[in-house]
Amino acid sequence: MVTNSWIYDAIIYTYALSLLFYFSDVVGMNRKAKRMGTGFLIFVWVLQTVFMAVRMVRHQDVPVFSSFEFMLLFSWLLVTVSLIISRFFHIEFIVFFVNLIGFALLLVNMLNDPTTPTAMKEWEMMRNLLSFHIALAACGFAALTVGAVFAGMYLFLHHKLKAKQWSDAVRRLPSLEKMERLSYGAAVIGIPLFLMSLSVAIGAVLLGNRTELLFDLKIWLTLFALILYSFYFVTRSRELSTGFRLALWNLGCYAAMVLNFSLNSLSTFHRWMGV
Repeated sequence: MVTNSWIYDAIIYTYALSLLFYFSDVVGMNRKAKRMGTGFLIFVWVLQTVFMAVRMVRHQDVPVFSSFEFMLLFSWLLVTVSLIISRFFHIEFIVFFVNLIGFALLLVNMLNDPTTPTAMKEWEMMRNLLSFHIALAACGFAALTVGAVFAGMYLFLHHKLKAKQWSDAVRRLPSLEKMERLSYGAAVIGIPLFLMSLSVAIGAVLLGNRTELLFDLKIWLTLFALILYSFYFVTRSRELSTGFRLALWNLGCYAAMVLNFSLNSLSTFHRWMGV
């Protein structure tokens, strides 16, 4: 649980699933993933609508235009607009980033709820938010690790085939094409998880009124590693490179992510988090 409201939690988790599927379509023109992402996004829209209606009925003593309601309405409008763009203009790249902003807004907005107990605001909500950040980052790192393993296997098999060195290990490996697809698929899962994790981290910084942490080296190194992966996706989608070079690029991106992780002890943000 991220909050004390199961509807709000359901919105956040469903939103995260929607972003995962939309990202797969953005980088790979995956129509099935787009349909799944749109379905989850419609469900998010329904849940947000229900949540706002329930609040209006249950908390009539709270000002309608409090900052919490304003941000909730803003996020709902972003979802609505993104659904219209997806339906009539088919610009999935815009839809993904609009909803990444909407997802971050929902996380930032959690401590603005005037109906939430103060004790929850002070420590439990922040703890839940940071736990969510860690869980997303761990899942993303695991997916990228699997992708890097497949990239390494690709390079190994490529070398063996080029040298015509046959062995039982070589025969048991999947084809080069399959390993490249699996390496790419793992990255498609891992990167949006890291993007959401980063948005949660930024939300925690804003909620804690520690805006100076936005200039923390760790945040910028994470952005740099994500930019490297974006070049990997662009190169692959436009077929600008061979599978061998893509595998090398994937491993280079993963090395940047590992270096980023190894610098946690130097991060002011992670010391503030206590991790």
